[in-house]
Amino acid sequence: MDQKKIGRIEVVDALRGVALFAIVILHCFEHYNLYCIPEGTPQWLKALDKGVWDTTWFLMAGKAFSTFSLLFGLSFYIQYCNAARKGIPFKGRFVWRMFLLFLFSQFHSLFYNGDILLLYAVMGVFLVAVSGFSTRTVLVIASVMIIQPVEWIRVICTLCDIPFLEYGNNWLKYAVLAKPVMESGSFLEVVQSNITYGQLYGNLWQIENGRIFQIGGLFLFGMVAGRLSLFQNTRESMMVWKKISLWSAVLFIPLNLLRMVYPGIAKGDKALLMPLDIAVPSICNFLLMCFLVSCFVLLWYDKGNGYKFQRLFIPFGKMSLTNYIAQSVIGVSVFYGFGLNLYKSTGATACLLIAVVIFAILLAFSRFWLSCHRQGPLEWIWKKLTWINSGKQ
Repeated sequence: MDQKKIGRIEVVDALRGVALFAIVILHCFEHYNLYCIPEGTPQWLKALDKGVWDTTWFLMAGKAFSTFSLLFGLSFYIQYCNAARKGIPFKGRFVWRMFLLFLFSQFHSLFYNGDILLLYAVMGVFLVAVSGFSTRTVLVIASVMIIQPVEWIRVICTLCDIPFLEYGNNWLKYAVLAKPVMESGSFLEVVQSNITYGQLYGNLWQIENGRIFQIGGLFLFGMVAGRLSLFQNTRESMMVWKKISLWSAVLFIPLNLLRMVYPGIAKGDKALLMPLDIAVPSICNFLLMCFLVSCFVLLWYDKGNGYKFQRLFIPFGKMSLTNYIAQSVIGVSVFYGFGLNLYKSTGATACLLIAVVIFAILLAFSRFWLSCHRQGPLEWIWKKLTWINSGKQ
């Protein structure tokens, strides 16, 4: 492993900021899991909302989360490499860091039942377990995970009429319990709901929709990106990104066509559609994410140190943990019944504008905070607790 210290990489901070902004937009579209189509909307606004929804969903849904996950794996590699340079054992420390992330997830889940940090904490331990493998082996494992192997086994079993474990809708019964509280419950009732069936709703949905394999594969690809120095401005890394952009685009086209035609082929067979609805979109989202990330990196280094519109996102990305939790607190206060109760009256266009306002507020706060501090408040707490009793603070 390279013993040279790896400092902050601005293109990574910017990319993380873009991914988090996209997550804010998607959460607003979903009214933070309180799905609702407003009634009495004029026809012109319905058409506009549909165009905004379809375009945004195609570009961002699954890609923002994937980018965020990819960069998590990269961050692990950077921290691991920097600790190795100083001769500090890091694997056990990172497991402790994942326990701290679990605690952050529980705090976040008090406000929002769509938390992803819990699965990050669990799969972060998996990342440690395979970190000693060769790059080739890690790439093989990551590739297998990203294609959702269990879902393809499920497809084969369905086609061959072989019994297989039934899952996919267990989260629904908890969603039914959570929704009325989100609609009309007080803040304390929402918190109580999120502690119990709210967490089951969110986490079961993610588990039953392939997020375990997605996160694991993306973490590993991020670690490999670190090993290969892909986010450094070198001739070799730029060549790799160009190849990634080409091949991800080439592979995306037939898979996206498959995504459009298999519902007709399956002819309403739910047992067959359910695993396909997980596996095929997961692969498509991964490929489009690879294309978008490669274009972002190539564009960044084509300018030398990023264009102004790219650099805008750096402060937001540097405080990703703080901003991720803060946007949920703001978002549920805007859409839920105990707050402004806007879930009933906001379509995709209005939600996009609300997301931009939330982003602007948090970006302004990030700039202010980072003008006085090196890290965001939650990032600082996380780092301090990570290295507690180690002599490194």
